[in-house]
Amino acid sequence: MATIDGRPAQYGVTLKQLRELMELRGGEGIERLDSEFGGILELTKKLYSSPTNGLSGNASDMEHRRQTFGSNVIPPKPPKTFLTLVWEALQDVTLIILQVAAVVSLGLSFYKPPAESSSGQFGHHDEGEEEAGWIEGVAILISVAVVVFVTAFNDYTKEKQFRGLQSRIEGEHKFSVIRGGEVHDIGVGDIVVGDICQIKYGDLLPTDGILIQSNDLKIDESSLTGESDHVKKGADTDPMVLSGTHVMEGSGKMLVTAVGVNSQAGIIFTLLGAAADEEEVEAKKRKKEAKKQRKKQKKGDSGEELIVANPSKQGEGEAGAVTGNSHHATANSANADGDVRNNKHSKEEEEGEEGGASGGGGHEKSVLQAKLTKLAIQIGYAGSFIAVLTVVILIVRFCVQTFVLEGKPWDTFYANHFVKFFIIGVTVLVVAVPEGLPLAVTLSLAYSVKKMMKDNNLVRHLDACETMGNATAICSDKTGTLTTNRMTVVQSYICSEDHKTTPKFESLPHAVGDLLVNAISINSAYTSRVLPGDNPGDLPKQVGNKTECALLGFVLDLGKSYQVIRDEVTEENFHRVYTFNSVRKSMSTVVPRNGGYRIYTKGASEIVMKKCSFIHGKDGRLENFTRSMQERLVREVIEPMACNGLRTISVAYRDFVTGKAEINQVHFDSEPNWDDEDNIINNMTCICIVGIEDPVRPEVPDAIRKCQRAGITVRMVTGDNINTARSIASKCGILRPGDNSLILEGKEFNRRVRDASGKIQQHLIDKVWPSLRVLARSSPTDKYTLVRGIIESKVSSNREVVAVTGDGTNDGPALKIADVGFAMGIAGTDVAKEASDIILTDDNFTSIVKAVMWGRNVYDSIAKFLQFQLTVNVVAVVVAFVGACAINDSPLKAVQMLWVNLIMDTLASLALATEAPTPDLLLRKPYGRTKPLISRTMMKNILGQAMYMICVIFVLLFYGDKLLDIDSGRYADIRDPPSQHFTIIFNTFVMMTLFNEINARKIHGQRNVFQGFFTNPIFYSIWLSTLASQIVIVQFGGMAFSTQALSLELWLWCLLFGCGVLLWGQVVTSIPTKKLPKNVFSYGSGEPINDPIADLASEDKLDSDGKDSKRTGQILWIRGLTRLQTQVIGGTLQERLIPVPYSKTSTDQAIRVVNAFRQGLDARPSNPNLAAVLKKQTSLSKRLSQGSSLEYADMCPDPEELTVPEIDVERLSSHSHTETAV
Repeated sequence: MATIDGRPAQYGVTLKQLRELMELRGGEGIERLDSEFGGILELTKKLYSSPTNGLSGNASDMEHRRQTFGSNVIPPKPPKTFLTLVWEALQDVTLIILQVAAVVSLGLSFYKPPAESSSGQFGHHDEGEEEAGWIEGVAILISVAVVVFVTAFNDYTKEKQFRGLQSRIEGEHKFSVIRGGEVHDIGVGDIVVGDICQIKYGDLLPTDGILIQSNDLKIDESSLTGESDHVKKGADTDPMVLSGTHVMEGSGKMLVTAVGVNSQAGIIFTLLGAAADEEEVEAKKRKKEAKKQRKKQKKGDSGEELIVANPSKQGEGEAGAVTGNSHHATANSANADGDVRNNKHSKEEEEGEEGGASGGGGHEKSVLQAKLTKLAIQIGYAGSFIAVLTVVILIVRFCVQTFVLEGKPWDTFYANHFVKFFIIGVTVLVVAVPEGLPLAVTLSLAYSVKKMMKDNNLVRHLDACETMGNATAICSDKTGTLTTNRMTVVQSYICSEDHKTTPKFESLPHAVGDLLVNAISINSAYTSRVLPGDNPGDLPKQVGNKTECALLGFVLDLGKSYQVIRDEVTEENFHRVYTFNSVRKSMSTVVPRNGGYRIYTKGASEIVMKKCSFIHGKDGRLENFTRSMQERLVREVIEPMACNGLRTISVAYRDFVTGKAEINQVHFDSEPNWDDEDNIINNMTCICIVGIEDPVRPEVPDAIRKCQRAGITVRMVTGDNINTARSIASKCGILRPGDNSLILEGKEFNRRVRDASGKIQQHLIDKVWPSLRVLARSSPTDKYTLVRGIIESKVSSNREVVAVTGDGTNDGPALKIADVGFAMGIAGTDVAKEASDIILTDDNFTSIVKAVMWGRNVYDSIAKFLQFQLTVNVVAVVVAFVGACAINDSPLKAVQMLWVNLIMDTLASLALATEAPTPDLLLRKPYGRTKPLISRTMMKNILGQAMYMICVIFVLLFYGDKLLDIDSGRYADIRDPPSQHFTIIFNTFVMMTLFNEINARKIHGQRNVFQGFFTNPIFYSIWLSTLASQIVIVQFGGMAFSTQALSLELWLWCLLFGCGVLLWGQVVTSIPTKKLPKNVFSYGSGEPINDPIADLASEDKLDSDGKDSKRTGQILWIRGLTRLQTQVIGGTLQERLIPVPYSKTSTDQAIRVVNAFRQGLDARPSNPNLAAVLKKQTSLSKRLSQGSSLEYADMCPDPEELTVPEIDVERLSSHSHTETAV
């Protein structure tokens, strides 16, 4: 018989049996487990595992388990190929128009007019030049190809980057398993069936499993069932735990029974993909049928009625197919489902999908996105108007000149002129529309995200990076963020003696010493351990909860071993565990002892002391712990410790005995009611009080000073004692002398912000938050209330932008509501990380300051690019327009403008978006939400430089031939060869643009534009390569680029005009900005409104009765114009690029879609295949409730029918919170 790692290769249970078992719940599951497998221990044996030692960890055994039961990985959808991205880039409306125009131009260039007319009218042309007529058309096509490939390449690299980011985020997720009797933290992808996992509060479960043992375990299964109540789990009551669910309280040990695609979450992910693919096929079939139907209807009378009934929809749908957002959300079941239920004709379905994709739901855009989209649309309108006007003027002038004044007859050759005019118009539009804006944003964000990883910021949501630059308030945890999170016991109060150093165990009364060591060793999570340092002389390593590690370190310092006691009293022996949470602020463990029970408790000193009636006094004597004694102890021991910044913890115990009870014991005949916690954890005996030091990180005070200088208010929100919090806040610099700062405890805070009926009132919060600096003994609810109150406050002129740090499960609501949520990478729970936008991989406050710097840098990079691009836009558009009016031609040819567009859009965005941040960024106040995107200084630079460039170009255009002694290129015929005159204009324009790129590096009126020039190799490499390309184009471009080689003297003239930009820049800088009118010289101010594209799309989508609510052409035009905006900027990009949803509640989102499917099954035409798969999943919908799907709300026929419950923060506050976990 085949063996693997010394055991039979055949398991005692099959994959199918395990899958079926995991579909059962509660008593049903226990019954099947006992009847079919003989209980959990027998099942463990059948999987060749051990409840205490786990698997061996042998590589061949692991591999065999993966082959038999699958690996714990859900395969992502394959990425888009490069060719797909090229095809998507080709969908741009302006590029399509250019391609068509170029093809027409190419066709006309090969058309030979009759010989007589040709010789009669155009005899002076050279045959060779006639032959070269095709070059312009080909050159435009090549330019379009370059733009398309560059766009596709950028998309491809971004997709690659985000997949890398995604795998990095997934790689960060570790889980505790027992292998070979040792506890190891391994990546969730390495977990196999048969592993024994230790689960604890705050974990996001990565696999399905069955509990072997548990303590007070409560699971949030809302991601699978939609039911928001926490489910109590226990080996005897409901042992089935499922992947994708959150541990909200307690701890336990489970046997892994299903991984990856075989787990309950995996089945749903697979189902999502299958359903989406199936729906896609169905949708295609329906579209074909709908087309046939419409063709038939067009022939009949009814067809006319149908077409007239809703012309706007139909027109928009057709164009939507061409212009549409070229992306579809992966596994976009919401759209697919909408299609099935609505079952309208296919063009409307396309429209529905279109709106769904581009609208982005109701998600609020980030400040920068909203401002940029608004600005891009305004510029687009202006550019389109000028482009159309240019074409009209060119055509009218030509027709009047040729056919009216000169009286020439029509000749087919003249069609060439019209095509050329059309191409010029489209090119003006291409140059005017700032397509480079979204590219610059994405490049800047992508570059920042990559660099921020090195600064210990793992960005999960792109726009958080930019939002951080606007932050005005930071609500920070204390432990681990402002302090080192390396805790040690430095003071203790035992038997009425205050010890400033660790006492010798022998000096303590023997009974009290044993009690103390047992209380700490047993009543701590067994995952908390103190291990020897990696190298001799290193400090011991603290693993697990740091407060518990400090207490365990205290036991070791006493010369005792906590492990010996843990080996005697294993977790299986625990009778009951009251795990730590933010309401209890303590932890208690009940263990059997001599036929009775002993309860050990530890927690926040003043809270545990109130539950004590006895204390061990001098020489270990038992004394009554009276109220006056407690007050004296608080005054003389606890407060002095707290004022020194120490966290104070009390340790106590209580005995339940069956025989005669001592004064501090309780006699019982029947089993105590362990659910009556208030009576159980009461009348305890205090063993000791310890003071734990957690020193302030040395770099934090400086970081906080930087924040304050940068206009950011730092507040400390902690669960610690108010005196400890005040001491640490003073050391950090959060509290400054004479600041009139407010320090409150959670209770006092709640009293101040709630009215008589107990409701939170915004006007009451507004009285508190501006001066509040420290909130102590706070619960997660208080944190949420404070953050929400600051965000919703109207006290300051700008809305506050709040960043929040959190590590506990209960910080989830506060992290979610904050503008930017920072989760702790080391101390943070999985739930906190899921709710966050950025993960601090080193848990350090200074990393937040770096995030602020990068955020401001992103904003500045975009502003630099805007200043550069708008200058070029204004000049190119004005020159093309005036040229058309004055000389019936554009001085800048189509191919030349495409080259300038390429410099502007791609190369400049890459160069300016990769500037590194400087410490100067922290010397100014935040921009705020209503600050104009284009400041007065920027507008002054844009208009000033544009005036210089326009003047130079017009001087060259009208007088350049005389000044430089060259032939004039004005009024040249369409078949004339390129002139030196117009080449000089093109070359000078590019030189001025290039030198203006250096000017654009500074946007705050700095004079030295070369400062830091050589610190950015990307910038100067791109600048020099653009210059080199320009030389090649001018000297060797010939007919393709409409250029003629220039002499050295002419080149020097061009360079001189180019360098003039730098000198002129100094003149412009000298103009005082404050004298300029605000409303004229700044743009993009005011609170950002919702995305106009999304608004238009959604409005149009809802208006299905055919009324003319919006001009559909206008909507389509905006969609086409801002294809990149809707596709690329910020969060939308991330959703598009990461196939498996991974947003704030990644698993929840994906699974909720299935709930949506399930709810929608009855309301739509049936899909038998999908229905069959879904019916297999009935166990997941047993407790399906209204909270199942936000996505479903989007596709519900009447949104009022569906209500989504609000977060019940009050209920959440009862969960655990690591900040004060003890």
